[in-house]
Amino acid sequence: MQDFHLHLVSDATGETVTSVTRACLVQFEGVHPIQHNWWLVRTQGQVERAIAGIEENPGPVLFTLVDGAVRGLLEEACRRRNIPCISLLDPVMAGLSAYLGTEVKALPGRQYQLDAEYFHRIDAMQFTLAHDDGQLIELVENADIVLVGVSRTSKTPTCMYIANRGLKCANYPLVPGVPLPPELERARKPLVVGLTKDPKSLSDIRRSRLRLLNQQEEAEYAQFERVKEEVQAARRIFSRLGWPVVDVTRRSIEEAAAAIIQLYTRHQEAREQAAKGQS
Repeated sequence: MQDFHLHLVSDATGETVTSVTRACLVQFEGVHPIQHNWWLVRTQGQVERAIAGIEENPGPVLFTLVDGAVRGLLEEACRRRNIPCISLLDPVMAGLSAYLGTEVKALPGRQYQLDAEYFHRIDAMQFTLAHDDGQLIELVENADIVLVGVSRTSKTPTCMYIANRGLKCANYPLVPGVPLPPELERARKPLVVGLTKDPKSLSDIRRSRLRLLNQQEEAEYAQFERVKEEVQAARRIFSRLGWPVVDVTRRSIEEAAAAIIQLYTRHQEAREQAAKGQS
């Protein structure tokens, strides 16, 4: 493995620069970045501390700084030491500025303002926590999205990821022998999505779960044939009720959530078209 120092500098939480860096690094094999994070860099003193760290462990610098004076200090220090210094936001902001014919405001952390959108996301996350694992299912019509699936199909983490996008998300676990609540079967406003997973993979995950709980790995809960029957029964329910299905076997939480949000967008468009047709 090729080790190298990598410095990420941000005037906010570092979420953007971290995500972009991760997406780029996975395309390189045989490398191991020693990552140095410099967050909330907004003043001369803060950028000077970052520069000192870069000088101590030289390596490429990726940054998301919008304040001209602060980024100027960083860029000049890197130029003097012949260290690559890359702005991740410049190409996007320049392109948008040219298209819109307006100047960039250059206000650090503006995407994290405590505005209406922020409080809308908080409200969605609180709703999702309160409606986890079948709780308050009688209020399902207040949800935007409902995820339904057997145990260990990543319902809760997927719901939380979706909630962070501002959508109220509930989930309901399918348990053998337990009928669906009528409120869920009758739900029309929310998009209800069935989550499924390869039975072998699901069986392995359940065994791992039992090991963590110091329980018998061969319990009926994790037996392949039992799991296979559960998955097939869930598929029949999804088909009967016409719910779209997302297979999470080889999908990360982020990928599953993206697929679900796409389905939700189409669901909303269909509802709007139907409402126009009735008016």
